[in-house]
Amino acid sequence: MVRNGLRGRLQRYKCKDWGRRFDGGIRRDKSKVISDYIEGKQTLAQLATKYGVCEKTIRRDLEDMRYIRKIAKHKDVTIQMDTTYWGRNFGLMVIKDALRNVVLWHKYVRHETIAQYIEGVEWLKHNGFNIYGIVIDGMKGLPQALKPIPVQMCQFHQILIVRRYLTKNPDIEASQELLNLINIIARTDKESFCGAFNQWYERYKDIVNERIQDKRSKRSTPPYMRPKLRSAYLSIKRNMPLLWTFYDHPETGLPNTNNALEAVFSDLKTKVRVHRGISRENRKKFIDEYLKRHY
Repeated sequence: MVRNGLRGRLQRYKCKDWGRRFDGGIRRDKSKVISDYIEGKQTLAQLATKYGVCEKTIRRDLEDMRYIRKIAKHKDVTIQMDTTYWGRNFGLMVIKDALRNVVLWHKYVRHETIAQYIEGVEWLKHNGFNIYGIVIDGMKGLPQALKPIPVQMCQFHQILIVRRYLTKNPDIEASQELLNLINIIARTDKESFCGAFNQWYERYKDIVNERIQDKRSKRSTPPYMRPKLRSAYLSIKRNMPLLWTFYDHPETGLPNTNNALEAVFSDLKTKVRVHRGISRENRKKFIDEYLKRHY
């Protein structure tokens, strides 16, 4: 009797007396291969070496990943939703249960739109979910589209908006104080923040509303002297009701930021980065399987 070859942990033999072939040893477990690929940091080549097969065999094993959307059993939810991107045209839109850290719905998109977020919310409603509140990143028009559900704008996203207008190191005192004020929004209460914000405006309203006086200009209304400072101020003022929904409706269990969802995106991107270079379809399979196992 001679051993004819090795396929992973599968020993193949041929009997010289009877001329028959048979297999012995331990067969390769495809579910274990998939687990190593999803949970570990091994490339296809490393997995092929580990199991004693070629890369094509590993790819065939990974093709057995089939995503089946499961409907969570807890129907009373407060949700967070946002979109993350790999490149310009490959995005992942996610709706997550903020209280149980469970991904309820996700979709691959080229660009995030209000219609797609509404699609996810309607899917939840159609499947029996009662939505008590939603945390969003501040997309224009989305709060109105989600009415009458209470909507909380992520306070961290508001900080980023102000930083984008003022930079991290503004040069004038009014901008510096507004930046310092918005930076503490997540560590203070509504009354203190709104009071400090109104005091800031009373102190600097002349600077905020100052216009350029140029007789040579043909514009009927002179432009503002500091448009970015004014835009930062108006952004906070416009979003103020949405920044404190969690404070006004404590019964909803709304968090004040989308940081928990951002942590999911960060974890997912770290895992996907290990397998960079995979095709878009295989990336989708990987993400589907990872979300199913962890969230």
